[in-house]
Amino acid sequence: MKKLFENNVFMMLMSMIVFVGGYFFLRLAYHMSDRMPFTQEIILVVLGTLATILITALLLNKQTAVELDKEQSVKFIELKTETYRHLIDTLEEIVLSSSVTQADVTRLKFHTHRLAIFASPSVLKEYQNFLQVFHDKIEKDKQVSIEDADLLSIALARLTIYIRADLVGELDEESGETRQQIEQQIMANARSGSDKERT
Repeated sequence: MKKLFENNVFMMLMSMIVFVGGYFFLRLAYHMSDRMPFTQEIILVVLGTLATILITALLLNKQTAVELDKEQSVKFIELKTETYRHLIDTLEEIVLSSSVTQADVTRLKFHTHRLAIFASPSVLKEYQNFLQVFHDKIEKDKQVSIEDADLLSIALARLTIYIRADLVGELDEESGETRQQIEQQIMANARSGSDKERT
């Protein structure tokens, strides 16, 4: 029964019953109320009111469902954004500290679980690549050299491309810039920042 209400089947069935039943009732009432003044007009008003109520209920039900879907979508995007922002903040702290502790490694593992809940498959895959760079260059010797920071910056830029596509991909398509142009710009910014740190 709940499914019938959610899909508006119940309201549509009620509308059909009112219109079909109303048609036959109207025909019968017209013949029976020929001798009584204003009876036909009253019947028309009652049937019109019932039809209006059912149609309004149908439209309001659909509007409520759309608004709930929209609200859930906004909350989901907010959670995604907060998760991605927290990840980047954690990575910034690790790189700025110049040395990696076991607590930093554990925090990254917990980020893996957070991302598993919200992130798109492409973000998860690229995050795995980032963790591989982190493991190969930093986790083994527990130190963050300038070269390691550069490699992390490039790996993070690649990850950021997928995060951006996950969050605002549709807006990027509308902006007139191609995805390839945006990727090139992000990578150029990352390499430019790495070059400036060296000088």
